[in-house]
Amino acid sequence: MIRAVFTCGDVNGIGPEISLKVFNKIFSSKNNNKIIFICPKNVFEFYYKQLKLKFHFQFINDPKAVSNSCLNILPLQNTEIKPGKISAQAGRTSYNAIIKALELIKNNNADILITAPISKEAINKSGIIFSGHTELLAGYENTDDYLMMFLSNNIKSALLTIHKPIKIVPSLITAEKIISAVKLLHKTAIQDFGISNPSIAVLGLNPHAGENGLIGDEEINVINPSIEYLRKKYLVEGSFVPDAFWGNKSYKNYDIILGMYHDQLLIPFKLLHFNSGVNFTAGLKLIRTSPDHGTAFNIAGKNIADASSLFESYKYAIKIFNNRKKYFASIPKH
Repeated sequence: MIRAVFTCGDVNGIGPEISLKVFNKIFSSKNNNKIIFICPKNVFEFYYKQLKLKFHFQFINDPKAVSNSCLNILPLQNTEIKPGKISAQAGRTSYNAIIKALELIKNNNADILITAPISKEAINKSGIIFSGHTELLAGYENTDDYLMMFLSNNIKSALLTIHKPIKIVPSLITAEKIISAVKLLHKTAIQDFGISNPSIAVLGLNPHAGENGLIGDEEINVINPSIEYLRKKYLVEGSFVPDAFWGNKSYKNYDIILGMYHDQLLIPFKLLHFNSGVNFTAGLKLIRTSPDHGTAFNIAGKNIADASSLFESYKYAIKIFNNRKKYFASIPKH
């Protein structure tokens, strides 16, 4: 039995809609897990009625009162519902849902966290300085050793840099950062994905991976020497020409791909897995997953959002929880 907590995301986006669609799927078959949803009462009731759902639920104030026979809703303060609109109130509500979920996990009332999409703009509009789930959760655990990963059935990938302007990306690519990332991916593959001897591919930064220094020297000076150093202990290869790597489907030959910057990795990943990809924060004690898409304000409130990615996020969080349990059980106790 696993205790999963879901956050509602931005209530003016598709977060509540896809969450309820996932709950409907979970409770339409045998369920042994305990599911907690953090959401304003009026938002839940609005979408439950609009989607014409029939699964059982209860509102609770005590997280120890959760049942696996129905959805357990920890209600936040009611908030105005304006589908498709960015608002400070919705931003603060989505932030409060995350903080409440972290309290549950800290107090051992939940095991895994699945977060619906939020709007950074809305949260910042509410007066809260916020750069993203990943950074918030890393700060919560007071760690710099983390990576944003994107997972699917046939691709596991990670970003060396996350939400950074292209013009500063080269300055952020250091040997220390690459070495740290590969070490963390190796550990994550074994502990969280059950891969005993993971192979890791590292992409170059520049077109043609620099073409031996003709189109940039980051590969020659930083990336390739880091890979050579890592090869002494890890199964790592690169740096690969990014467009050819994806075009030739070379990703099928490796357990994990490490990309240098956001779009280099996310454009091909989302082309292949837009409705089923999962965002995972590697390196944390906390197991947190989310859909690999955003709030989709343009379709909010229209009941046409695809909940597949959120459902995959739930399933992946369970897999990671079970893999960790198995891994730590295998370590000899002295």
